[in-house]
Amino acid sequence: MNLYLSLLRTAVPGLVGWVVALAARYGLDLDPAGLAAVVAPVASFDYYAVFRFAEVHVSPVWGWLLGYARPPLSLGGKAVLPSS
Repeated sequence: MNLYLSLLRTAVPGLVGWVVALAARYGLDLDPAGLAAVVAPVASFDYYAVFRFAEVHVSPVWGWLLGYARPPLSLGGKAVLPSS
């Protein structure tokens, strides 16, 4: 379940960034490829940062805008590599 949640909470901001870049492409007279390369990651990061901050400091309900209202849980232990 944690893997699913982490992927979902990464994909939703990425999708939002893509939509913002697509919308900006139609509103600005810029090279579409260059605009998407800059705007999509910046918009994705900003989206994630705003709603993650709100989730932690305001209410966990804001997490729904990241795809799920609860961040994935860390196991907190050290990873052990299998010996060969």
